Amino acid sequence: MNDHGKHAQFVPLRPPGLVEVLLESRALLEYGAGIAATPLLRLAPRGDGHPVLVFPGMGASDSSTSPLRRFLRSRGYLAHAWRLGRNLGPTPEVVAQSRARIRALRQRHGRRVSLIGWSLGGIYARELAKAMPEDIRMVITLGTPFAGHPRATNAWRLFEMLNGRRRHDPGRLDSLRRPPPMPTTSIYSRTDGIVAWQCSVEREGPRAENIEVEASHTGMGVHPAVLYAVADRLAQPEGAWRPFTRTGWRRLIYPDPHRPACFGAARPSPT
Repeated sequence: MNDHGKHAQFVPLRPPGLVEVLLESRALLEYGAGIAATPLLRLAPRGDGHPVLVFPGMGASDSSTSPLRRFLRSRGYLAHAWRLGRNLGPTPEVVAQSRARIRALRQRHGRRVSLIGWSLGGIYARELAKAMPEDIRMVITLGTPFAGHPRATNAWRLFEMLNGRRRHDPGRLDSLRRPPPMPTTSIYSRTDGIVAWQCSVEREGPRAENIEVEASHTGMGVHPAVLYAVADRLAQPEGAWRPFTRTGWRRLIYPDPHRPACFGAARPSPT
């Protein structure tokens, strides 16, 4: 068996096509919808006040996650920014500082920290949770490409430029796909214009799940359906986590993530 045969095989995918890219213009509308939905979002479950650390996406800073953190505070959480400037990739220094930030929050509040990561920020959240399981309560990712090759995104050239990577270790990619040991939720959209949505589909298990929304990649952190789902997940009692249910009105808002891939499916990459 060759080296590639020892690892999970990734279905070659192209990044989202032109239609999905053009649909990213929805982000402005989603921001407006998030503001308009403020009265309804007040009905979202309130939490128990535990700390939450939010990681921005590639090339973004804490300003991009400000609406999400503001919403979480309104639901009773101690929402924190990562405070490491613009996310230019997981350098050893950034990873070390992120670990120190988590430890500091755990010590300050005396409780496990939930991690939320948007896009590349979700890779931080997942990998830090695997390295620090005693400090992490829950992981939620938004449009994070943990389950496929980096070139199945429309940002791969920027990522490789920032990180100096041209080759990708199959073993490393397989490790990224493995979910953290605590409750983990992947929120994704089949009309994501940046990430091939299949790259954000989690291996479901007793503590791992997927929630599908109809949102753009760049507007995911302000989309009302995403905000509600995040609040619902964080409100799960520690040690008594239950998967998200699409009952009642939720069926009208959240598509069935198990339906066949048709519209919005990423195209296979030519071999």
